[in-house]
Amino acid sequence: MSTRDQPPIHHPAIADAEVVRPTHVEVDLSRLGDNFMAIRNHVGTTKIMPVLKANAYGHGLVRVAQWMERLGADYLGVAVLEEGILLRQQGITLPILVLGGILGNQIPHFLEYDLTLAASSVSKLEQIDEAVMRMKKPARVHLKIDTGMERIGVHYYNAEKFLESASRCRHLEVEGIFSHFANADASDPAHARLQLERFHEVLSFYEKRSLAPPKLRHMANSGAILQLPEACLDMVRPGILLYGVYPSGTVTRTIPVRPALTWKSRVVFFKIIRPGHPVGYGSTWQSDHTVRAVTVPVGYGDGYFRRMSHRTSVLIRGRKYPVVGTISMDQIVVNIESDSAYNGDEVILIGEMDDNAVTCEDLAKWAETIPYEILTNINTRVPRIYIESEPARSSDNPGPMDVISE
Repeated sequence: MSTRDQPPIHHPAIADAEVVRPTHVEVDLSRLGDNFMAIRNHVGTTKIMPVLKANAYGHGLVRVAQWMERLGADYLGVAVLEEGILLRQQGITLPILVLGGILGNQIPHFLEYDLTLAASSVSKLEQIDEAVMRMKKPARVHLKIDTGMERIGVHYYNAEKFLESASRCRHLEVEGIFSHFANADASDPAHARLQLERFHEVLSFYEKRSLAPPKLRHMANSGAILQLPEACLDMVRPGILLYGVYPSGTVTRTIPVRPALTWKSRVVFFKIIRPGHPVGYGSTWQSDHTVRAVTVPVGYGDGYFRRMSHRTSVLIRGRKYPVVGTISMDQIVVNIESDSAYNGDEVILIGEMDDNAVTCEDLAKWAETIPYEILTNINTRVPRIYIESEPARSSDNPGPMDVISE
Protein backbone atom coordinates (compact mmCIF):
# COMPACT_ATOMS: atom_id res chain seq x y z
CA MET A 1 0.00 0.00 0.00
CA SER A 2 1.20 3.51 -0.65
CA THR A 3 0.86 7.11 0.35
CA ARG A 4 2.00 10.30 -1.30
CA ASP A 5 4.01 13.12 0.21
CA GLN A 6 3.29 16.79 -0.49
CA PRO A 7 2.87 18.70 -2.69
CA PRO A 8 -0.50 17.19 -3.62
CA ILE A 9 -1.80 17.61 -7.16
CA HIS A 10 -5.13 19.42 -7.27
CA HIS A 11 -6.94 19.18 -10.61
CA PRO A 12 -10.60 18.25 -11.10
CA ALA A 13 -9.84 16.29 -14.28
CA ILE A 14 -7.20 14.10 -12.64
CA ALA A 15 -8.40 11.29 -10.40
CA ASP A 16 -5.10 9.43 -10.19
CA ALA A 17 -2.03 11.63 -9.71
CA GLU A 18 0.25 8.80 -10.83
CA VAL A 19 -0.83 9.31 -14.44
CA VAL A 20 0.64 12.81 -14.25
CA ARG A 21 4.20 11.86 -13.38
CA PRO A 22 5.71 8.49 -14.23
CA THR A 23 8.89 9.72 -12.60
CA HIS A 24 8.56 9.22 -8.84
CA VAL A 25 10.34 8.11 -5.71
CA GLU A 26 9.23 5.08 -3.71
CA VAL A 27 10.11 5.11 -0.02
CA ASP A 28 9.99 1.74 1.69
CA LEU A 29 8.77 2.44 5.22
CA SER A 30 9.52 -1.11 6.29
CA ARG A 31 13.17 -0.65 5.39
CA LEU A 32 13.22 2.66 7.23
CA GLY A 33 11.81 0.85 10.23
CA ASP A 34 14.38 -1.92 9.96
CA ASN A 35 17.20 0.62 9.74
CA PHE A 36 15.85 2.48 12.76
CA MET A 37 15.62 -0.70 14.80
CA ALA A 38 19.12 -1.77 13.74
CA ILE A 39 20.44 1.53 15.06
CA ARG A 40 18.33 1.14 18.20
CA ASN A 41 19.77 -2.33 18.84
CA HIS A 42 23.30 -1.05 18.27
CA VAL A 43 23.12 1.92 20.69
CA GLY A 44 21.08 0.18 23.39
CA THR A 45 19.39 2.55 25.82
CA THR A 46 20.86 5.68 24.23
CA LYS A 47 18.18 7.99 22.87
CA ILE A 48 17.81 8.46 19.11
CA MET A 49 17.23 11.71 17.25
CA PRO A 50 16.55 10.92 13.57
CA VAL A 51 17.78 13.82 11.46
CA LEU A 52 15.13 14.86 8.94
CA LYS A 53 16.67 17.96 7.39
CA ALA A 54 16.52 18.66 3.64
CA ASN A 55 13.15 16.93 3.19
CA ALA A 56 14.36 13.94 5.22
CA TYR A 57 17.32 13.48 2.88
CA GLY A 58 14.93 13.47 -0.06
CA HIS A 59 12.56 10.90 1.47
CA GLY A 60 9.77 13.32 2.46
CA LEU A 61 9.88 15.33 5.67
CA VAL A 62 6.33 14.95 6.97
CA ARG A 63 5.78 11.30 6.16
CA VAL A 64 9.14 10.20 7.54
CA ALA A 65 8.56 12.24 10.71
CA GLN A 66 5.20 10.56 11.22
CA TRP A 67 6.82 7.15 10.76
CA MET A 68 9.65 7.94 13.18
CA GLU A 69 7.13 9.08 15.77
CA ARG A 70 5.25 5.78 15.43
CA LEU A 71 8.51 3.82 15.69
CA GLY A 72 9.32 5.43 19.03
CA ALA A 73 12.01 7.98 18.19
CA ASP A 74 12.96 10.14 21.17
CA TYR A 75 13.63 13.43 19.37
CA LEU A 76 13.67 14.79 15.83
CA GLY A 77 16.38 16.96 14.29
CA VAL A 78 15.88 19.48 11.48
CA ALA A 79 18.12 22.17 10.02
CA VAL A 80 15.91 25.26 9.78
CA LEU A 81 12.96 26.83 11.54
CA GLU A 82 10.55 26.30 8.64
CA GLU A 83 11.04 22.53 8.76
CA GLY A 84 10.15 22.49 12.45
CA ILE A 85 7.08 24.65 11.96
CA LEU A 86 5.81 22.41 9.15
CA LEU A 87 6.12 19.34 11.35
CA ARG A 88 4.18 21.01 14.15
CA GLN A 89 1.49 22.11 11.70
CA GLN A 90 1.22 18.48 10.54
CA GLY A 91 0.63 17.26 14.10
CA ILE A 92 4.08 15.99 15.11
CA THR A 93 4.36 16.15 18.91
CA LEU A 94 7.90 14.81 19.48
CA PRO A 95 10.54 17.26 20.68
CA ILE A 96 12.20 18.89 17.65
CA LEU A 97 15.68 20.42 17.72
CA VAL A 98 16.52 22.96 15.01
CA LEU A 99 20.21 22.28 14.57
CA GLY A 100 21.19 25.33 12.52
CA GLY A 101 22.01 28.91 13.42
CA ILE A 102 19.20 31.31 14.25
CA LEU A 103 18.48 35.02 14.05
CA GLY A 104 17.03 36.95 16.95
CA ASN A 105 13.77 37.77 15.17
CA GLN A 106 13.12 34.04 14.70
CA ILE A 107 13.12 33.27 18.41
CA PRO A 108 9.42 34.08 19.04
CA HIS A 109 8.47 31.53 16.36
CA PHE A 110 10.51 28.85 18.13
CA LEU A 111 8.59 29.54 21.32
CA GLU A 112 5.24 29.72 19.55
CA TYR A 113 5.73 26.25 17.99
CA ASP A 114 7.53 24.65 20.94
CA LEU A 115 10.76 24.04 19.02
CA THR A 116 14.07 23.46 20.76
CA LEU A 117 16.73 26.06 19.98
CA ALA A 118 20.43 25.55 19.33
CA ALA A 119 22.07 28.34 21.32
CA SER A 120 25.43 29.11 19.76
CA SER A 121 26.61 32.17 21.71
CA VAL A 122 26.13 34.14 24.93
CA SER A 123 24.20 36.82 23.05
CA LYS A 124 21.80 34.23 21.62
CA LEU A 125 21.19 32.89 25.12
CA GLU A 126 20.36 36.39 26.31
CA GLN A 127 17.99 36.97 23.40
CA ILE A 128 16.19 33.71 24.11
CA ASP A 129 15.91 34.52 27.80
CA GLU A 130 14.45 37.95 27.01
CA ALA A 131 11.90 36.45 24.59
CA VAL A 132 10.81 33.92 27.21
CA MET A 133 10.20 36.67 29.77
CA ARG A 134 8.35 38.82 27.23
CA MET A 135 6.15 36.08 25.79
CA LYS A 136 5.79 34.06 28.98
CA LYS A 137 6.29 30.83 27.04
CA PRO A 138 8.72 28.07 28.00
CA ALA A 139 11.86 27.39 25.97
CA ARG A 140 14.22 24.44 25.65
CA VAL A 141 17.80 25.11 24.61
CA HIS A 142 20.71 22.91 23.55
CA LEU A 143 24.12 24.56 23.81
CA LYS A 144 26.25 24.26 20.67
CA ILE A 145 29.99 23.69 21.17
CA ASP A 146 32.42 23.91 18.27
CA THR A 147 35.05 21.20 18.70
CA GLY A 148 36.45 21.32 15.18
CA MET A 149 33.91 22.17 12.47
CA GLU A 150 34.31 25.98 12.52
CA ARG A 151 30.68 26.59 11.55
CA ILE A 152 28.45 27.67 14.45
CA GLY A 153 28.91 27.25 18.17
CA VAL A 154 31.25 28.48 20.89
CA HIS A 155 34.82 27.23 20.56
CA TYR A 156 35.65 24.49 23.03
CA TYR A 157 38.56 26.56 24.38
CA ASN A 158 36.26 29.54 25.08
CA ALA A 159 33.25 27.61 26.37
CA GLU A 160 33.54 28.36 30.10
CA LYS A 161 31.93 31.81 29.96
CA PHE A 162 29.17 30.39 27.74
CA LEU A 163 28.35 27.60 30.19
CA GLU A 164 28.46 30.00 33.13
CA SER A 165 25.94 32.24 31.37
CA ALA A 166 23.73 29.24 30.63
CA SER A 167 23.83 28.11 34.27
CA ARG A 168 22.53 31.54 35.32
CA CYS A 169 19.54 31.47 32.99
CA ARG A 170 16.40 31.14 35.06
CA HIS A 171 13.72 31.55 32.43
CA LEU A 172 14.64 28.76 30.03
CA GLU A 173 15.52 25.09 30.24
CA VAL A 174 19.05 24.18 29.20
CA GLU A 175 18.12 20.65 28.20
CA GLY A 176 21.12 19.65 26.13
CA ILE A 177 24.66 20.32 25.02
CA PHE A 178 26.09 19.09 21.74
CA SER A 179 28.79 19.23 19.12
CA HIS A 180 29.31 17.80 15.65
CA PHE A 181 31.99 15.63 14.08
CA ALA A 182 33.84 16.69 10.96
CA ASN A 183 35.47 13.36 10.08
CA ALA A 184 33.73 10.57 11.97
CA ASP A 185 33.25 8.56 8.76
CA ALA A 186 36.97 8.58 7.86
CA SER A 187 38.97 5.36 7.75
CA ASP A 188 41.15 6.83 10.50
CA PRO A 189 38.90 8.45 13.12
CA ALA A 190 41.81 10.15 14.91
CA HIS A 191 40.41 13.65 14.39
CA ALA A 192 36.98 12.51 15.56
CA ARG A 193 38.52 11.15 18.75
CA LEU A 194 40.26 14.50 19.26
CA GLN A 195 36.93 16.28 18.89
CA LEU A 196 35.33 13.91 21.40
CA GLU A 197 38.15 14.57 23.84
CA ARG A 198 37.59 18.32 23.46
CA PHE A 199 33.87 17.86 24.10
CA HIS A 200 34.61 15.94 27.30
CA GLU A 201 36.94 18.76 28.37
CA VAL A 202 34.02 21.16 28.00
CA LEU A 203 31.71 18.86 29.95
CA SER A 204 34.20 18.74 32.84
CA PHE A 205 33.00 22.27 33.64
CA TYR A 206 29.99 20.78 35.40
CA GLU A 207 31.90 18.21 37.45
CA LYS A 208 34.45 20.80 38.61
CA ARG A 209 31.64 22.99 39.93
CA SER A 210 29.49 20.15 41.26
CA LEU A 211 26.75 21.08 38.81
CA ALA A 212 24.45 18.67 37.04
CA PRO A 213 25.16 18.72 33.29
CA PRO A 214 22.33 19.10 30.79
CA LYS A 215 20.47 15.80 30.58
CA LEU A 216 21.09 15.33 26.85
CA ARG A 217 24.74 15.28 25.75
CA HIS A 218 24.99 14.37 22.09
CA MET A 219 27.58 14.37 19.35
CA ALA A 220 27.40 11.11 17.37
CA ASN A 221 26.31 11.38 13.73
CA SER A 222 26.06 8.40 11.37
CA GLY A 223 29.82 7.91 11.11
CA ALA A 224 30.34 8.05 14.85
CA ILE A 225 27.45 5.67 15.51
CA LEU A 226 29.19 3.17 13.26
CA GLN A 227 32.78 3.67 14.41
CA LEU A 228 32.91 5.40 17.80
CA PRO A 229 30.58 3.74 20.32
CA GLU A 230 32.17 5.82 23.07
CA ALA A 231 30.70 8.92 21.39
CA CYS A 232 27.07 7.84 21.71
CA LEU A 233 26.62 9.54 25.13
CA ASP A 234 22.95 10.31 25.95
CA MET A 235 21.61 10.60 22.41
CA VAL A 236 22.72 9.89 18.82
CA ARG A 237 21.76 11.71 15.61
CA PRO A 238 21.58 9.28 12.67
CA GLY A 239 21.17 10.99 9.33
CA ILE A 240 22.04 9.25 6.08
CA LEU A 241 22.52 5.92 7.89
CA LEU A 242 18.83 5.91 8.83
CA TYR A 243 17.94 5.99 5.13
CA GLY A 244 20.12 2.97 4.37
CA VAL A 245 23.15 4.69 2.87
CA TYR A 246 26.57 4.62 4.52
CA PRO A 247 28.19 8.04 5.05
CA SER A 248 31.38 7.12 3.17
CA GLY A 249 32.96 4.28 1.27
CA THR A 250 35.60 3.73 3.96
CA VAL A 251 33.46 3.77 7.09
CA THR A 252 33.23 0.56 9.13
CA ARG A 253 29.83 -1.02 8.45
CA THR A 254 28.99 -2.22 11.94
CA ILE A 255 25.23 -1.80 11.42
CA PRO A 256 23.44 -3.54 8.54
CA VAL A 257 21.14 -1.10 6.73
CA ARG A 258 19.40 -1.12 3.35
CA PRO A 259 18.41 1.80 1.09
CA ALA A 260 14.83 2.89 1.66
CA LEU A 261 14.54 4.95 -1.52
CA THR A 262 13.99 3.79 -5.10
CA TRP A 263 13.83 6.35 -7.91
CA LYS A 264 11.75 5.19 -10.87
CA SER A 265 10.41 6.40 -14.18
CA ARG A 266 8.96 4.88 -17.35
CA VAL A 267 9.72 4.79 -21.04
CA VAL A 268 7.60 7.36 -22.89
CA PHE A 269 9.07 7.12 -26.40
CA PHE A 270 10.91 4.59 -28.55
CA LYS A 271 12.96 5.48 -31.62
CA ILE A 272 15.60 4.20 -34.01
CA ILE A 273 18.61 6.49 -34.37
CA ARG A 274 20.63 6.31 -37.53
CA PRO A 275 24.41 6.70 -37.55
CA GLY A 276 25.58 10.29 -37.76
CA HIS A 277 22.43 11.69 -36.11
CA PRO A 278 23.53 13.34 -32.82
CA VAL A 279 21.44 13.26 -29.66
CA GLY A 280 20.49 16.16 -27.42
CA TYR A 281 21.65 19.69 -26.73
CA GLY A 282 25.07 20.46 -28.10
CA SER A 283 25.01 17.33 -30.27
CA THR A 284 27.55 15.75 -27.94
CA TRP A 285 26.89 12.08 -28.77
CA GLN A 286 26.21 10.12 -31.91
CA SER A 287 26.47 6.47 -32.89
CA ASP A 288 28.47 5.05 -35.78
CA HIS A 289 25.78 2.43 -36.31
CA THR A 290 22.00 2.20 -36.07
CA VAL A 291 20.74 1.90 -32.49
CA ARG A 292 17.46 1.68 -30.69
CA ALA A 293 16.83 4.29 -28.01
CA VAL A 294 14.14 5.32 -25.56
CA THR A 295 13.23 8.62 -23.95
CA VAL A 296 12.61 8.82 -20.20
CA PRO A 297 10.91 11.87 -18.59
CA VAL A 298 13.51 12.85 -16.00
CA GLY A 299 16.27 15.44 -16.03
CA TYR A 300 18.28 17.95 -14.09
CA GLY A 301 15.05 19.77 -13.21
CA ASP A 302 14.30 16.74 -11.05
CA GLY A 303 17.80 16.50 -9.57
CA TYR A 304 19.19 14.08 -12.17
CA PHE A 305 22.33 16.13 -12.56
CA ARG A 306 23.44 17.40 -15.97
CA ARG A 307 27.05 16.76 -15.00
CA MET A 308 26.32 13.02 -15.16
CA SER A 309 25.96 13.27 -18.94
CA HIS A 310 27.83 10.50 -20.81
CA ARG A 311 28.47 8.66 -17.53
CA THR A 312 25.22 7.44 -16.04
CA SER A 313 23.20 4.26 -16.64
CA VAL A 314 19.67 3.10 -15.88
CA LEU A 315 17.96 -0.27 -15.59
CA ILE A 316 15.29 -1.37 -18.07
CA ARG A 317 13.93 -4.93 -18.09
CA GLY A 318 16.66 -5.94 -15.66
CA ARG A 319 19.54 -4.77 -17.85
CA LYS A 320 21.80 -1.75 -17.47
CA TYR A 321 21.91 0.75 -20.35
CA PRO A 322 23.83 4.01 -20.82
CA VAL A 323 22.22 7.45 -20.93
CA VAL A 324 23.49 9.18 -24.08
CA GLY A 325 23.68 12.82 -25.05
CA THR A 326 23.49 15.76 -22.69
CA ILE A 327 20.97 15.34 -19.88
CA SER A 328 18.14 17.84 -20.43
CA MET A 329 16.02 19.59 -17.82
CA ASP A 330 13.15 17.12 -18.19
CA GLN A 331 14.28 14.20 -20.39
CA ILE A 332 17.06 11.71 -20.99
CA VAL A 333 17.77 9.39 -23.90
CA VAL A 334 18.87 5.82 -23.23
CA ASN A 335 20.73 3.71 -25.77
CA ILE A 336 19.39 0.13 -25.73
CA GLU A 337 21.40 -0.88 -28.82
CA SER A 338 19.50 -3.78 -30.50
CA ASP A 339 17.36 -4.72 -27.49
CA SER A 340 13.63 -4.13 -27.11
CA ALA A 341 11.72 -1.77 -24.85
CA TYR A 342 8.19 -0.45 -24.94
CA ASN A 343 6.29 2.62 -23.84
CA GLY A 344 5.40 2.18 -20.19
CA ASP A 345 8.37 -0.05 -19.35
CA GLU A 346 9.71 0.68 -15.88
CA VAL A 347 13.06 2.48 -15.64
CA ILE A 348 15.15 2.33 -12.46
CA LEU A 349 17.23 5.45 -11.83
CA ILE A 350 18.24 4.42 -8.29
CA GLY A 351 17.41 0.95 -7.07
CA GLU A 352 17.37 -2.72 -7.96
CA MET A 353 15.86 -4.75 -10.78
CA ASP A 354 16.39 -8.49 -11.04
CA ASP A 355 20.09 -9.07 -10.31
CA ASN A 356 21.23 -5.56 -11.27
CA ALA A 357 21.36 -2.31 -9.32
CA VAL A 358 22.07 1.37 -9.75
CA THR A 359 22.93 2.81 -6.37
CA CYS A 360 22.94 6.25 -4.88
CA GLU A 361 26.70 5.82 -4.61
CA ASP A 362 26.86 5.15 -8.37
CA LEU A 363 25.13 8.43 -9.17
CA ALA A 364 27.40 10.23 -6.71
CA LYS A 365 30.46 8.85 -8.49
CA TRP A 366 29.11 9.84 -11.91
CA ALA A 367 28.25 13.33 -10.63
CA GLU A 368 31.58 13.65 -8.79
CA THR A 369 29.84 14.35 -5.52
CA ILE A 370 28.60 12.50 -2.42
CA PRO A 371 25.42 10.43 -1.86
CA TYR A 372 24.05 13.15 0.43
CA GLU A 373 23.82 15.57 -2.50
CA ILE A 374 22.16 13.02 -4.76
CA LEU A 375 19.39 12.26 -2.27
CA THR A 376 18.72 15.81 -1.13
CA ASN A 377 18.55 17.18 -4.67
CA ILE A 378 15.71 14.99 -5.88
CA ASN A 379 13.28 17.80 -6.59
CA THR A 380 9.95 18.20 -4.81
CA ARG A 381 8.18 18.00 -8.18
CA VAL A 382 9.05 14.30 -8.05
CA PRO A 383 6.16 12.63 -6.14
CA ARG A 384 7.02 10.45 -3.15
CA ILE A 385 5.08 7.18 -2.83
CA TYR A 386 5.26 5.24 0.46
CA ILE A 387 5.12 1.48 0.61
CA GLU A 388 5.42 -1.24 3.21
CA SER A 389 7.19 -4.25 1.77
CA GLU A 390 6.88 -6.28 4.96
CA PRO A 391 5.65 -5.79 8.55
CA ALA A 392 7.69 -3.09 10.27
CA ARG A 393 9.45 -4.06 13.49
CA SER A 394 8.60 -1.28 15.89
CA SER A 395 7.75 -0.67 19.50
CA ASP A 396 4.07 -0.03 18.87
CA ASN A 397 3.61 -2.25 15.79
CA PRO A 398 2.15 0.28 13.34
CA GLY A 399 -0.30 -1.42 11.05
CA PRO A 400 -0.87 -1.12 7.31
CA MET A 401 -1.35 2.37 5.97
CA ASP A 402 -4.15 3.70 3.79
CA VAL A 403 -3.56 5.38 0.46
CA ILE A 404 -3.59 9.12 1.14
CA SER A 405 -2.52 12.30 -0.59
CA GLU A 406 -0.75 14.93 1.49
